[in-house]
Amino acid sequence: MQRWLALLGGLLLLAGCATDPAPSTGRDDESGPPKAASRPASPRPPLSAAAQRALAKHGIKPHDTSPVTVASQCSRVDEIGTATKLKLTVGDGEVSDFNADILIKGRGRCRFNLVDFRQEAREPQVLLRHARDSKCTVRMWREQSEKITVAFNSCQKSCEGKAFDYLWPILVESKTGQCF
Repeated sequence: MQRWLALLGGLLLLAGCATDPAPSTGRDDESGPPKAASRPASPRPPLSAAAQRALAKHGIKPHDTSPVTVASQCSRVDEIGTATKLKLTVGDGEVSDFNADILIKGRGRCRFNLVDFRQEAREPQVLLRHARDSKCTVRMWREQSEKITVAFNSCQKSCEGKAFDYLWPILVESKTGQCF
């Protein structure tokens, strides 16, 4: 176990030390005007080639930090009876519709509505903060490029009883809108 922790620590150290050897100025030639960027530059430099090789050697893939885009209107009941209804629209990291109603069998219900939140970030994760309960946040991010995770943190006041203690993140297929 200590060996794995040491390896993970070394990989994180390599990733943290990665720098871009020659940052681009965004110009084809120095005399012309800068090119228009389609997306703001990432606040973190890309991983060095050595760090990428070290991660690949251990089967670790870099996390996709491109802006979230998904449209979903889904409902499902899982094996233990948790009923989830989700309506979600996010375009290039901007949330335009978000309603989640999760009924946790025998525990209670959690409800989330976009009108109760303000968006604080678009990248690398979408961050929604509850307007009245600033501890409550909803985060959305890409998992393996095809799936979007919608996770809830410190949102006990949005739930009945102890339902929040049993609330799991919602996983949404970005291409089909199906939720898991």
